[in-house]
Amino acid sequence: MAAKKPLSPEFIEHIARRFRTLGDTTRLTLIQSLMGGPKAVGDIVAATGKTQANVSKHLALLADEGIVSRQRDGNHIIYEVADPVVFQLCDLVCGSVRNRLTREVKENERLLRSK
Repeated sequence: MAAKKPLSPEFIEHIARRFRTLGDTTRLTLIQSLMGGPKAVGDIVAATGKTQANVSKHLALLADEGIVSRQRDGNHIIYEVADPVVFQLCDLVCGSVRNRLTREVKENERLLRSK
């Protein structure tokens, strides 16, 4: 396999911005609420328990980053995940976190048994 070329500082900044956007609990909750398909803002508010202003602010940030898209449907704005790779990334991170927590639990159980 050929060695990968180093990334430019500008490209690294784009990657860091994407991770910063995804690194927020509220935004991850909104993405999770959109896993089942497009939803109106009011439905996202109901599904997440967040305020409309908070949901709208975070959805705008996700849209600016190209993670979600929005379309007007009469008086409603409908959001959906525009970059499905975000689900693959979430699956990878969730699996990694789950494995780490499992190892920690097993280690803690081993320590407790040794007392």
